[in-house]
Amino acid sequence: MATRGVDFDRAQEIGRSSITPGARHEGFLRYRGMFWAKIATFLSLIVIVSYLLIDIEPRHNGGSWYGYTLGTIGVLLILWLTMLGVRKRAMTAGKWSLKAWTSAHVYLGLSLIVIGTMHTGFQLGWNVHTLAWALMMIVILSGLFGISSYATLPRRLGSNRDEATEAQMLEAVHDLDGQLFNTAQPLDAQAAAQIQEAIDEDAFGGGVWRRVTGRYRGGATAEALAVFRRRTHAGNDPLHDTYNRLETLLSRKQAALARIRRHLRYKAMLQIWLYIHVPLTFALLAALSAHIVSVFFYW
Repeated sequence: MATRGVDFDRAQEIGRSSITPGARHEGFLRYRGMFWAKIATFLSLIVIVSYLLIDIEPRHNGGSWYGYTLGTIGVLLILWLTMLGVRKRAMTAGKWSLKAWTSAHVYLGLSLIVIGTMHTGFQLGWNVHTLAWALMMIVILSGLFGISSYATLPRRLGSNRDEATEAQMLEAVHDLDGQLFNTAQPLDAQAAAQIQEAIDEDAFGGGVWRRVTGRYRGGATAEALAVFRRRTHAGNDPLHDTYNRLETLLSRKQAALARIRRHLRYKAMLQIWLYIHVPLTFALLAALSAHIVSVFFYW
């Protein structure tokens, strides 16, 4: 199930262009009434029924004629699935649009669970043959994560952006930083330094792990907000109005940072699975090559 990442927006755009005006939009998972899901289910049922009905002596295994048949089907299917990364660069509508190809990629890739497992005859061990099967299963599982990401995260991205672009969200933070700087001018050195730390807080900071998980503990803006919230409610103070204004601005910046970080998290989750899916696919192809060569060498 190898892919170098289906561009969701481009795929959806092509999908919309292939639907007649007024027709209900359908995603790649529901393409043509889940046509490829039905094909993959039918193929899997044929494999399961034939596995149960065909008697192989002494037992089912990858080295039987039946095992070779399923193995050949599986290899050809895997090679075809790896072509999605090439296919996505040719944007066309119609029978083999990117959406159609992606739908086939997903469901036929899932059918490999049955085809590949029946090919082994459940004869698994510590060898290159089982390694190829295990890598295939891991690639499929990573693909399932990708499917769930592409099915749900773009909607969350759009809702979080609320029609604002990433550049506009960053510009909003920059404007808030400018207002914070100007409002903080009457403050003493210690309080001004705290505001400066909040201004310097980077929405992109925290590393890959925080970006993916969205767990940002504390932060200069949150700390400054807590301080000036206490000062605002401390009672009469010549700078009460300044503190109140800073509290408002800091609260708005904290919300803006949270919005950007959610945006970055959704984007990262749409992409990071490929850093597992694609390299493991190449590892699968290498193990598969070793599996095939060893089979013919010892045959």
